[in-house]
Amino acid sequence: MSETHWPHKDLLDVEDLSLSEIIRLLDMAARFKEINERPVKKVPTLRGRGIILFFAEPSTRTKTSFDVAGKRLSADTFSLAVSGSSITKGESLKDTALTLQAMSPDIIVIRHSSSGAAAFLAERLDCSVVNAGDGRHAHPTQALLDAFTLREHWGADMSGKTLLIAGDIAHSRVARSNVLLWNKLGVSVRVFGPRTLLPPGISTWPAKLYDNLEEAVKGVDAIMGLRLQLERQQAGLLPDLSEYAQRFCIGLKHLSLAAPEAVILHPGPINRGLEISAEAADSAKSRILDQVAAGVALRMAVLFTLAMRNEVE
Repeated sequence: MSETHWPHKDLLDVEDLSLSEIIRLLDMAARFKEINERPVKKVPTLRGRGIILFFAEPSTRTKTSFDVAGKRLSADTFSLAVSGSSITKGESLKDTALTLQAMSPDIIVIRHSSSGAAAFLAERLDCSVVNAGDGRHAHPTQALLDAFTLREHWGADMSGKTLLIAGDIAHSRVARSNVLLWNKLGVSVRVFGPRTLLPPGISTWPAKLYDNLEEAVKGVDAIMGLRLQLERQQAGLLPDLSEYAQRFCIGLKHLSLAAPEAVILHPGPINRGLEISAEAADSAKSRILDQVAAGVALRMAVLFTLAMRNEVE
């Protein structure tokens, strides 16, 4: 495979990527990270390319990260939120997609509440589609930026490390994408969550399930806390929030049970004092802001790779 050839039109799920393709994206993100540290953080690589950011769910970090990534590559980015689109007038996702394609974008980045929405678009559009989160299904760029963040801490060889993913597993597309990705990278994955916040079929996931947080954190090399997604939950899944915080909030005591060099991650936004304590989020072991920075570099790598996939091999 040449440096410019890429076999995929879209990025829908980390399940579609081989190990070598994952490493290629991480290596490219490392090169783009250097650009983001320059006084002038812009290169002309994608000048004249058009990227539409179609976010049918609220987003701050992901949407802004893609927008910044596109602009730093000199692409033209156009944002469309559901509140400003004809979806609010009853237009179907298919008709919206065809309308957007008529504007001749090179890439559409979509976030949608329906699992499979990104794949639905990708099957019908000629341009590249990037899944920025679809329902409870997948969030591939979040998993990739999490991998980039920990590779910066662990080094290139991550095999043999152990990661704990803890919190609201049932409603988390981040959890599913990370479990799939880390297994490809040779990292052992543990998952923990209250019984009512575990998805059906979790016993088939390539991860070890724990029912006690203190046991789950013992000796791990990294802890990833997940946001408690109250907006997706039905009544009765949880005790009151103060009881949840008392029993399941990740704090410094949990970090003390992990490996000495262990770090903590969180995809954000953080509910401080609920799923993770302020002391843990702000500690020297936190890599949460590193994840934000990694998101720009990683998404630059994704946009560049898809936009240039048809260049001369």
